[in-house]
Amino acid sequence: MKTATFVLSILIPVGVLTSTGCNTDPVWAERQRVDGPVTNLATPEGIVLPDIRIADAHEVDLIEQVLANRAMYYRTLRQLHDFYRQHGNAQKQKWAATELAAVERIQPFRYLLSAEIPAEDLRPVDSIAKADALYERGLALMKEGGHGIPALYRQEVMLKALAVFVDLIRDYPSSDKIDDAAFYCGEIHKEYLEDQEPIAVRWYERAYTWDPGTPHPARFQAAATYDYRMHDRARALELYQRVLNEETFNKSNVSFAVTRIHQLTAEREDAPPEPVAQPGEMFGYPGDSPPRQEQPSS
Repeated sequence: MKTATFVLSILIPVGVLTSTGCNTDPVWAERQRVDGPVTNLATPEGIVLPDIRIADAHEVDLIEQVLANRAMYYRTLRQLHDFYRQHGNAQKQKWAATELAAVERIQPFRYLLSAEIPAEDLRPVDSIAKADALYERGLALMKEGGHGIPALYRQEVMLKALAVFVDLIRDYPSSDKIDDAAFYCGEIHKEYLEDQEPIAVRWYERAYTWDPGTPHPARFQAAATYDYRMHDRARALELYQRVLNEETFNKSNVSFAVTRIHQLTAEREDAPPEPVAQPGEMFGYPGDSPPRQEQPSS
């Protein structure tokens, strides 16, 4: 059922950042070697750096960290260059310009070919007719594509549904439907795309971050994905706890979360795990399957 990844790059080439007109300054265009004191790139002297978590990090976590740190490094270096220019320190301005020239020659690779996930600070506050229409169109396409009915599954239609939901969020970021669209982006990535669980949980997280009162079981679905698909039991346990506090509208999910919290806590305490049943019919989770979620209506 799972198929090729829906491709939308989350990486913005550094070259785009440089096309602001700033590099028309002749100093910026310098490419010759400039002598000056240098330091180690990974461990600069006099700077205490935090450890980077690798053991339990997922690909998306590491890529997002690279994106943020790379952008901050480039922007801060530009600010340092401008500071020296404004204060008449020609020597250090040349050092900064040389380092900038080296950074601008870096080829930024598209490490993750997947959906572009918007920032956490969006808020669903506006009723927008065009966004509502897109949302209904996305639901209709999911139904047409066989969501919840494996025998009727049609890959190309499901990918169209995903594109509609992404367009809604991109074009109408203040719509009161963005959390709904994000939830179904998560559903599509989890159930129908190959090895896309890390992207799925990001979409679920956006749904409840954008709207903490979202009517969808986004925390529960993220918890189950972390638990059974990604085997990140610590994150799953945290989210199951949040289900008890923030998603009480779904009693079957709450009941399952209570049971799973007990099991995971027992495992943490090195207690013998409770017996588990066979994998669930639809989701393929070991043990008792999480309750089926309501299917969208067109």
